[in-house]
Amino acid sequence: MVFVLGWKLVFIERGSVMTRQLSCVVACVLVGMWGASCAIAADGKRLNADNLMEFHGEGGVVEPVRTAADWARRRSEIVLGMQAVMGPFPGDDRRGPVEMKVLEDVDAGSFRRRLVGYRVDQDMLTPAYLCIPKDVLSGKRKAAAVLCLHPTDNRVGHKVALGLGGRAGRGYGKELAERGYVTLSPAYPHLANYWPNLGGQGYVSGTMKAIWDNSRGLDLLASLEFVDSSRGFGAIGHSLGGHNAIYTAVFDKRITVVVSSCGFDSYQDYYDGVERVWFFGAGWCQIRYMPRLSNYRGRLTEIPFDFQELIGALAPRRLFVNAPLRDGNFRSRSVDRCAKAALPIYGLLGAEGRLMVRHPDSDHNFPDAMRREAYQTIDSVLRAK
Repeated sequence: MVFVLGWKLVFIERGSVMTRQLSCVVACVLVGMWGASCAIAADGKRLNADNLMEFHGEGGVVEPVRTAADWARRRSEIVLGMQAVMGPFPGDDRRGPVEMKVLEDVDAGSFRRRLVGYRVDQDMLTPAYLCIPKDVLSGKRKAAAVLCLHPTDNRVGHKVALGLGGRAGRGYGKELAERGYVTLSPAYPHLANYWPNLGGQGYVSGTMKAIWDNSRGLDLLASLEFVDSSRGFGAIGHSLGGHNAIYTAVFDKRITVVVSSCGFDSYQDYYDGVERVWFFGAGWCQIRYMPRLSNYRGRLTEIPFDFQELIGALAPRRLFVNAPLRDGNFRSRSVDRCAKAALPIYGLLGAEGRLMVRHPDSDHNFPDAMRREAYQTIDSVLRAK
């Protein structure tokens, strides 16, 4: 794997014996995982991302998906494909009690807005905003919690999700807190004030670091006595936050309802498939995303997972998608392609109607009407009847 070797060189330049050893371990694990993913297919080809009703049976033979157990095998292959590109999802041996420090506590009207840091990896705390309605803090009730993942912003980062970035339609962390939820809005790696040493922590992508930060954020929320996690958690995000929510929910099934705004289209359709966005350091191939995707330039159909499959992997959970007609980042027609492929899985699992796609006549934005419907979708899952 060329990219793994590239990271190994970076480790060597840092001169640490431990990091050199770590690079070898990471390389071995990921190459082994890549082999496991590709070896499933007897003919060496991945399954068609637009047809989720097929899976690799015994000996890698392609068979039709007829049962939930058949789909579970296809889903496992999708998750292996994700890890082949993103790096491995950390094991439960890295969980445990979450250390949290309160760095700032602000009265925000109906809730307290706390800037916190929580321990995910050893070299630094992950910064996040924890918003708690005042009646919840006073012990009058417990509240469900929502992970609020911010869009790309290299100036104020996760402040955007709290309405502190001066950008309309992005303040869902604040609005959901005003609606009565506990919200957690973590920073995304390598944006604004959050620069973890990805290689030194054993990550080969910012995407997997973000997924693990988010999953540990759920551990933090679950540990708070005023959080009601009996119906699971919500995850919502716009743009970067939109696909971050989907990626995280695939790996962490405690997320029972997902909202993705302007967050994806098929990799094959991204910017209409032009080659320039698939070079290392561009588009999806930046260090903070998934640099290994640059290996698939010119052969996008061979990427071992795509959003058609990720949407299917969320079933039977409820998913609300805002895909504006004039979004310049992600093509609305491609979102429909992904939804069309995933719908049979929702039907197979008895979840008809739980995948909702809306196409407002707007640009790359999260309009008021779409946010209201998204919040109602979250209410339908997390609030008591």
